[in-house]
Amino acid sequence: MSKPKRTRNIRVDLHISQEEYNLIQERMTEAGTTNMSAFIRKMSLNGYVLHVDLSPVKELVSLQRRCSNNMKQIAVNVNTFGGTKPHEIITLQKDYTALWKPLSEVIRQLAEVVKL
Repeated sequence: MSKPKRTRNIRVDLHISQEEYNLIQERMTEAGTTNMSAFIRKMSLNGYVLHVDLSPVKELVSLQRRCSNNMKQIAVNVNTFGGTKPHEIITLQKDYTALWKPLSEVIRQLAEVVKL
């Protein structure tokens, strides 16, 4: 059985100085990549590499999970016992308030990126 042919079958060799190599390495680190071939290809075709820090989004996902879990617990209490405790509603309201502030900030930051 033969190997499938490469989709990128044209080889391009590039000679650079040590200083240029060091600069490429620095920019790769800034972009969060270790694959030089992919980095150079992306820079050649697009002119830039966009590295997005997704840690705020991970925090939002965590907050969303907590809100969903709280809502699920409240629904179980309502369906099982016919009501809910006031502190559960207050906790849910606090979680939603905590969710909207960082969500607004992430949306603002993404809007800034789009302007670039």
